[in-house]
Amino acid sequence: MSIQQIHTLDELQQYVGQPGKKLLFKHSTTCPISAKANEEFQAYTQNSDTPAAIVHVIEDRPVSNQIAEDFGIKHESPQIFLLEDGEVRWNTSHWKITRGAIKEAVEQ
Repeated sequence: MSIQQIHTLDELQQYVGQPGKKLLFKHSTTCPISAKANEEFQAYTQNSDTPAAIVHVIEDRPVSNQIAEDFGIKHESPQIFLLEDGEVRWNTSHWKITRGAIKEAVEQ
């Protein structure tokens, strides 16, 4: 399953509005912790049919800010959300973003 990169608020709205479970990952391209989390995220999505999207927090700051606002969850980076029908079902950040943690969240 390929990962959609979200650049605009419209793309964010469309993605979040889709029914079913999906992953949304906020990635800082300058942070080594985020680089590690991104490896885990990519590894998980390679063997998954769960839709997944990524937001680069520095390059697409307005989108990143909107996520924090829409979901009422303090911005962190890296940060991952499991969304279902427009609602956040699970989220975590930093070193807690692992293949296993994502898998467990999606399967619950």
